[in-house]
Amino acid sequence: MERPVTYLPSSLIDRTIRERIVLVGVLFPGVTPQDLDHQLDELALLVDTAGADVMARVIQRRDAPDAATFIGSGKADELRELCLEVDADTVVFEHGLSPAQQRNLEKILGRTAIDRTAVILDIFAQNARTPEGRAQVELALLEYRLPRLRRAGGSLSQQAGGIGTRGPGETQLEVDRRRLVQRIHHIKRELKEIDRTRDVQRQGRDRGRHREVTLVGYTNAGKSSMLNALTHADVATENRLFVTLDPRTRQRQLPGGETVLVTDTVGFVRKLPHELVEAFRSTLDSVRLADLVVHVVDGTAARAEGQMAAVREVLGQIGAADVPELVVVNKADAAPDAAKALAHAHEGSVLISARTGEGVDDLLRVLGDRLRGSDRVVQLVVPWSRGDVLAAIHREGEVVGQSDGEESATLQVVLDDVGRARFAEFVAAP
Repeated sequence: MERPVTYLPSSLIDRTIRERIVLVGVLFPGVTPQDLDHQLDELALLVDTAGADVMARVIQRRDAPDAATFIGSGKADELRELCLEVDADTVVFEHGLSPAQQRNLEKILGRTAIDRTAVILDIFAQNARTPEGRAQVELALLEYRLPRLRRAGGSLSQQAGGIGTRGPGETQLEVDRRRLVQRIHHIKRELKEIDRTRDVQRQGRDRGRHREVTLVGYTNAGKSSMLNALTHADVATENRLFVTLDPRTRQRQLPGGETVLVTDTVGFVRKLPHELVEAFRSTLDSVRLADLVVHVVDGTAARAEGQMAAVREVLGQIGAADVPELVVVNKADAAPDAAKALAHAHEGSVLISARTGEGVDDLLRVLGDRLRGSDRVVQLVVPWSRGDVLAAIHREGEVVGQSDGEESATLQVVLDDVGRARFAEFVAAP
């Protein structure tokens, strides 16, 4: 049997050559110059994370995108001259390009033209570590590139090398659509098998009745640092975008005695490519199925409210908009005044510094209060002679308190509806 072709590179992080990039943004009606500057600042940070250098920016004001080149043929000619002047390798557009626009631009510019989506996909390709993460990223890359394949000399090819070209097609310059589609189907089957394994693991956790808390937030908000601060997980942290692609789950005992599972997830970003949202949908089930979402916000971010809106937009896309949310403003040590103002603007939020540990005890207390508020803690009185019932209670619920008498044990237990009905005869009289 022929071994499936992989479209991820053997070396995921290549910093030996830094491409020279020109950024392009278009000012459409309803967008302020300040907003566009902020968008391009973030795009420049993404480009730097991908391993390239921004040499120049181009901003154009338009009422609507040009169907053929997005910016119009005249502006495209000007852009070509600028690229020659700064010796640019690639042009990156803040806005999404259609396959036809991308092809037309590359003909005019004589160099690669990509969009923000391609840059984000490239970063994910470099940071994928586990087999599941690599498969999910490869699927997203293939879905993105499939409509962008082009024929040259009778065989399918695409621009070679650099940002936006890592992953599918980097070493497969002559690949037919049929094999690409087969590879997509193969990856989807692999991910379904991983989903089944995860479902079995989740059922085991459900039997343990541990509550689940999931950390979400804009990329680089400090979620992994938060996981370390809460659970002493010792997870590696870096001041880079999208370092965490695979979920990490650790246990933590709250001040009230309850054990919770805390999961760190992939960071979100404005205009997170829908290909990635779809490919990582099963991984992000931990968010949708959580008892509480801890929304980690960077207290030093200039546009923290916009980042929060972007996170909530993704939560809506994955069906997690209705999961209870606790806002946690992080990095209080770096910008105390800004962080305090942000926390004050969101009632019920918690202000912490995951780096120094400031506010972590308050966060643990609030987590316990919020989870208990959604729980129904039941007090049961069970005779010692009913050891079978005591064993079942420990197996199906979470005992958060117990006092022992001569003839019976009095337990405070977190139970779901099924458990409450099963042990109804042992519920203590009010």
